[in-house]
Amino acid sequence: MFATVRMASSRLPVAALTLKQVIQIYRQNVLGLYRNMMRTIRQVPDEGDRKDLRYWASDEFKINKNATNQVRYGKANANMHHDELQSSLALANIKK
Repeated sequence: MFATVRMASSRLPVAALTLKQVIQIYRQNVLGLYRNMMRTIRQVPDEGDRKDLRYWASDEFKINKNATNQVRYGKANANMHHDELQSSLALANIKK
């Protein structure tokens, strides 16, 4: 995901990413997280629960779409919820 950048003698990167490139990379990461969340939700056995989780996840991403100060927190929070959902599904499949 991140390119190795040579450092000049002043310890500054020779070719740093522009702000536009950083934002594009971040948007791609968030979109990937959203897609992973939706894929994981498709594994939920109960249709009603799947529907509720889809609405919840979609609303959370929409609410935080334009957040600037809380972007990192929101992404970390979404990652945590995704991991919890995957763990719950794994445990549910083991109990069957």
